[in-house]
Amino acid sequence: MTASDLGVDGVAFIPWPGPPVALQGAAGPGRLYLVESGAELPPVEGCLEDWVRLPASEEDISARATALLKRLRFHSGQERPHLDSMGILHMGDRWVDLPPLEARLFRLLLDRLGEAVATDELLAAGWGSGTDSRGNLRIQVLRLRRRLAQTGLSIHTLPGRGYMLEAKAPTA
Repeated sequence: MTASDLGVDGVAFIPWPGPPVALQGAAGPGRLYLVESGAELPPVEGCLEDWVRLPASEEDISARATALLKRLRFHSGQERPHLDSMGILHMGDRWVDLPPLEARLFRLLLDRLGEAVATDELLAAGWGSGTDSRGNLRIQVLRLRRRLAQTGLSIHTLPGRGYMLEAKAPTA
């Protein structure tokens, strides 16, 4: 069985335990270790590697390989969030139409994906400088969270400091 048999090119199937040469010659950045029954687990490093213990059904192996492929696409930027000039958020094959105010707030959060964004910066992005609309900001963030619910993106509140946008790699 090969990755192309299962329609998951980009994932290398690696017998485990196996000769070290198999790792060096493995095709594809994603690695799925096929672990023999009773063998120690491989030293998996990072989210682009996984393992399945044999014997396993072709369906189980395919599900693991497909999950690896999705994570690979996410990390390569193919499924990273993108906000276009019209305020439409694209993520993979999904999209969300954001109203102008929410799009301005989201753009700042997206530009700093995984980093804290101060409340004052978000207020300036949404309503201009010198405005103290903290209550309105909380309402807009709540609405934005609801719109993002199905995208794998989430906004975390950092009490007294601001907010942070987090993207989670999709799973199968």
